[in-house]
Amino acid sequence: MEHTYQYSWIIPFVPLPVPMLIGVGLLLFPTATKNIRRMWAFPNIFLLSIVMIFSVDLAIHQIHSSCIYQYVWSWTINNDFSLEFGHFIDPLTSIMSVLITTVGILVLIYSDNYMSHDQGYLRFFAYMTFFNTSMLGLVTSSNLIQIYIFWELVGMCSYLLIGFWSTRPIAASACQKAFVTNRVGDFGLLLGILGLYWITGSFEFRDLFEIFNNLIYNNEVNLLFVTLCAFLLFAGAVAKSAQFPLHVWLPDAMEGPTPISALIHAATMVAAGIFLVARLLPLFIVIPYIMNLISLIGIITVLLGATLALAQKDIKRSLAYSTMSQLGYMMLALGMGSYRAALFHLITHAYSKALLFLGSGSIIHSMEAIVGYSPDKSQNMVLMGGLRKHVPITKTAFLLGTLSLCGIPPLACFWSKDEILNDSWLYSPIFAIIACFTAGLTAFYMFRIYLLTFEGHFNIRFQNYSGKKSNSFYSISIWGKEEPKSIKTEFSLFALLTMNNERPSFFSKNTFRIDIDSKVTKMPFITIFPFGTTKTVFYPHESDSTMLFSMLVLVLFPLFVGTIGIPFHQEGMDLDLLSILLTPSINLLHENSNYFFDWYEFLTNSTFSVSIAYFGIVLASFLYKPFYSSFQNWNILNLVTKRGTNEILWDKIINFIYDWSYNRAYIDTFYAISLTEKLRELAQLTHLLDRRVIDGITNGVGIASFFVGESIKYVGGSRISSYLLLYLFYVVIFFFICYFFFNYF
Repeated sequence: MEHTYQYSWIIPFVPLPVPMLIGVGLLLFPTATKNIRRMWAFPNIFLLSIVMIFSVDLAIHQIHSSCIYQYVWSWTINNDFSLEFGHFIDPLTSIMSVLITTVGILVLIYSDNYMSHDQGYLRFFAYMTFFNTSMLGLVTSSNLIQIYIFWELVGMCSYLLIGFWSTRPIAASACQKAFVTNRVGDFGLLLGILGLYWITGSFEFRDLFEIFNNLIYNNEVNLLFVTLCAFLLFAGAVAKSAQFPLHVWLPDAMEGPTPISALIHAATMVAAGIFLVARLLPLFIVIPYIMNLISLIGIITVLLGATLALAQKDIKRSLAYSTMSQLGYMMLALGMGSYRAALFHLITHAYSKALLFLGSGSIIHSMEAIVGYSPDKSQNMVLMGGLRKHVPITKTAFLLGTLSLCGIPPLACFWSKDEILNDSWLYSPIFAIIACFTAGLTAFYMFRIYLLTFEGHFNIRFQNYSGKKSNSFYSISIWGKEEPKSIKTEFSLFALLTMNNERPSFFSKNTFRIDIDSKVTKMPFITIFPFGTTKTVFYPHESDSTMLFSMLVLVLFPLFVGTIGIPFHQEGMDLDLLSILLTPSINLLHENSNYFFDWYEFLTNSTFSVSIAYFGIVLASFLYKPFYSSFQNWNILNLVTKRGTNEILWDKIINFIYDWSYNRAYIDTFYAISLTEKLRELAQLTHLLDRRVIDGITNGVGIASFFVGESIKYVGGSRISSYLLLYLFYVVIFFFICYFFFNYF
C-alpha cells in the first residue's frame, strides 16, 4: 500500500508523452505524422486507462485505510523561504482522479470518430491529452503554488480548445472572452495565495490549515485582512466554475467542439472551482462571512442559470446554462458546510451532463449531414424535432441523462440533489424555497430540450445547394456581434416569425422549414432538379459505433453511480461508500462522519422535490409536446389564454421571461456598456494623452532645442571680447534676479 501512494506522483505524467510526441512529429515529420493520425488515438486512450486503473486502486485503498498521504520534496531553499513540490492523496484527490480519467477515456473514444473529418485531428488530441495531464496535476497538488501552476495550464488548454476552430470569428471571440474573464478570477486567486502565505508563512495544505486555524482561534490576526484573502481565493473558483457574476464565458465556450464541452465544460474543468473550494473548506469554514458569501453566490447562480436556460435555442448553450445552475447547487452545499453532499452532486452531475453533451454531439453530428457544417442550424433546436425515429439510441441515452438531471428516482442526481435540498431547509428556508423552485425549472427546461429535439415532426427537410449563402443567428456578446450582411433571412428565425406577425416565444409550436415551398417526402434520399437548381433531401442518422459506445457506457453511471451515496443501516449507524471514503476529509472539518440518516425525513422531503420535478416535466410536456397534426402549427398558449381577461398581463409576463432568458438577463449587455465601451473610451483617452501631451512635451523639447541651437549659432562671431561681454551681461542679470528674490520674497 505504501508503494501505491509513493508512486502516485506519476499520475499526471503518464499521458504527457503523447502530446509531446505529436508535437515533435508535426514539427519534424509532418507528412508521416498526419498519414498515421488515426493511430494516435490508441496511445492516448491506453495511457489514460492506466491512470484510471491506478486512480481506482488509490480510491479502494482510501476506502480501506481512511488516511491522507503527502509526499513533498524541496524545489528551492533560500534563507527562511522554502518552496516544495509534491503530491497529496486524500479522498478528494481520489474522487477527482477517477472522474477525470473515466470521463476522459470515453470522450477520447467518442472524439476519435467525431473529429475524424477535421484537419486539426492531431492538434485536438494533443490539446485534450495535455488538458488531462494539467487537470490531474491540479487535483494531486500538495500546495497552493503548485495548484496555481496547473490552474493556469488548465486555463490555457481551455483557451486553445474553445478557440480550436479559430478561423470562425465567433469561436475566436469566445476563447478571448473566456481567457479575459478567467484572468479576473485568477488574479484574485494569486493575490489570495500571496496574502495567505504572508499570514501563515506556508503554502502546504496541512501546515496552512493548522497555522491558520490557530491564528483565528487565538485572535492573533486581523480578521478583515483574513476575510479579504479568503475572498480573493474564492474569486478564482467563481471564475473557473462560472458562478455569478463571472459566468458569462461559459455559454460562449460552446463554440468549441462538442467533446470539449462534455469533458471540460461539464465534468472536469468547471469542477476545478468546486474542487478548490472543497480543498480550502477547512480554511473557509472558520470565517462565517465567507461561508455566507459562498452560499449566497451559489443560490444566485442556481436560479440565474436555470432562468437563462429557459429560452435558449442552441442545444449546447441550454446545457451550458444547466451546468452553471448545477454548479451553483454544489457551491451552495459547500457554503452550507455540506461537504459530502457537494462532492456527491459533483460526481452524479459530471456523468449525467457528460452523457447529455455527448448526446447533443450525436444530434449535431446527424444534423450536419442535412444542413452542412453550420452551428447556427445544426445546433438550433427550433430547426429540429422528430429525431426519436432517426436516432433511437441517442434518444434513449439523452432521455436517461435528462431524467437523472431532473432528479427523478432512482437515477443518480436524485440522491445528490435531494441531499442538498434537505440540507438547505436546515440552513435557510429562503434558500431552500429558491433551490426547490429551481429544481422545478430544471425539469422544465431539460424536458423542453428533449421535446423540441426528439418529439414532434422533423422541421428541416431541404438543404439548398444553389450556392447561395444564408445568414446565421447572431449571438449576443460583450465582444460585439456580427451584423448580418443583408436582411435576407432564409434561415432567420425573426423573419420566419414576423412573416406570421408573431413575437418570438419559447412556447411557440410553429414548424419552421428552410424551404417552405418544397413538398415533404419520406424518402431518405432524393435529388430533384427544379429549374436547374439542385435540392437534396436528407434525414438524420444514428452516429457511428464508437460514439454510441461512449454514450452507452456513460448511461450506466446515471443508473448506478447514485448507489455510492445511499446509506445502509449497519452496526447501529448508517454507512455508505461515499461517507466511508470521505471520512479523513470530514474529520479534518471536525464533523461527525458517522451520522444517523433519517429515511422517513428523507422520503418526506424527496416526495416534495420529486413532485416539483414532475410538475416541471408535465408543464413542459403540455407546452411543447405537439398536438395532433391538425393542431401542430398552433401556439398552445393561445388555447389556454385565448380571449381571456388576463391575456394581456399573461403575454407581458411571458414576453418578460423570454426577453430575460434569451438576452442572458442583460448581463452581457451591461458588461458591454459599463466595461467594454468604457474601457475603450479610457483607452482612446489614454492614447490621446500619450500622443498629444507626453509625446508633445518630448517632441516640443526636441524642437525647441533645435531652434535655440539654430539661433545661438548666429550669435557667435569668433571674438573673445564679445563672448566676455555677453557672459558679464548674463552674470549681472543673474545677480539682479537673486537680489530681487531675496529682498521681496
